[in-house]
Amino acid sequence: MRFTFLLCAILTAMFTLTGCNTAPQTESGRTVLRSEADAALAKAQANDPTLTDPIRKALAYAVFPTVGKGAVGIGGAYGKGVLYERGVITGYCDLTQGSIGIQLGGQSYTEIILFSTPDAVSLFKSGNFAFDAQASAVALKSGSGANAKYSSGVAVFTMDEAGLMYEASIGGQKFSFIPK
Repeated sequence: MRFTFLLCAILTAMFTLTGCNTAPQTESGRTVLRSEADAALAKAQANDPTLTDPIRKALAYAVFPTVGKGAVGIGGAYGKGVLYERGVITGYCDLTQGSIGIQLGGQSYTEIILFSTPDAVSLFKSGNFAFDAQASAVALKSGSGANAKYSSGVAVFTMDEAGLMYEASIGGQKFSFIPK
């Protein structure tokens, strides 16, 4: 029990500190992140061409090219991303996630969040946007974009990159945003 508490405290501190580094500190770092986000978006659309139309119709979308996630009972995830509004980059964002429960392993994945309402975009940009424990994402595969289901103006897609993990959810994710 004491070990679990200590590990939770360490993870919380880690996510709090890394959350302050939303935008890459150098222009070359920002260029790399933009490139990775563009490549991840292109790959997602190549894997599922039906995703193109929902992205085009979205007021905004956030692309997290690589989210790293790991757990042994207690887990965490972190990723940096780019926010596009009407196809134009308007800022940088990051996501953090902490979880506890039956989970084991590690994975990396791409996450794409589509926003269909101005309120959803504003909430995301305010830094008060978070998914609750019941939130779910659609795993990208052929045809899944055509079935985009929005909840409170938000639809989430994930694309597995690598790794194996017994558990894959987005519940408990918290986001931060810094304008370009």
